[in-house]
Amino acid sequence: MSTEKKRGGFLARKAKKAEEHGIEYEAKLRNKECVNVEDVLKLNRITSDYLCPITANTHKIDFTKFKIRDMESGVVLFEIAKPQGATEILSSDPNAGRYVRYEFPPEFLKLKQIGATVEFTIGEKPINNFRMIERHYFKDQIIKSFDFDFGFCMPSSVNTCEHIYDLPGLSAELMKEMVENPFATKSDSFYFVDDQLVMHNKADYAYKYNASM
Repeated sequence: MSTEKKRGGFLARKAKKAEEHGIEYEAKLRNKECVNVEDVLKLNRITSDYLCPITANTHKIDFTKFKIRDMESGVVLFEIAKPQGATEILSSDPNAGRYVRYEFPPEFLKLKQIGATVEFTIGEKPINNFRMIERHYFKDQIIKSFDFDFGFCMPSSVNTCEHIYDLPGLSAELMKEMVENPFATKSDSFYFVDDQLVMHNKADYAYKYNASM
């Protein structure tokens, strides 16, 4: 057997072992009473399911507006807002509203820095330490991870903040592969209050030539 074949077999076994470990670790977290920041930072792949139920959001955090802009040009790339006075629509899917699908043109992958502005409301309880960990993967390989602190939020308040994302430089080969594999790029967004996971949202991304920016 050639050295190249031996190496290929070793890498395949190593990848399979890492995948099995990731699946086992995620299952362990889903059975954990309280998931914290340290737990999610150990994840080595996109999660296959949500790590907390919707009922974990006891602070009644509700995201009402979201906007993405290119920091260099100021051009707004994406914007959405919940209609004023809108009420939650009953759905048979318990995770409705926790998943978003984005479509951007391939040029989006070349951006160096974007700003993400969010508006959100808080229930009757104050929040002393509100934090978000967002991890992006392509084919289960992490390509970027972000950590943002919202700080203190007053009870029954409307809050707006902009987080600046410094995007990683991607090779031409990787960008080509991401364009050719729509929605293989995925992200997990974990929201913590006092180091306890209270919200978990997911998204996937496609980079299409007919998408607007």
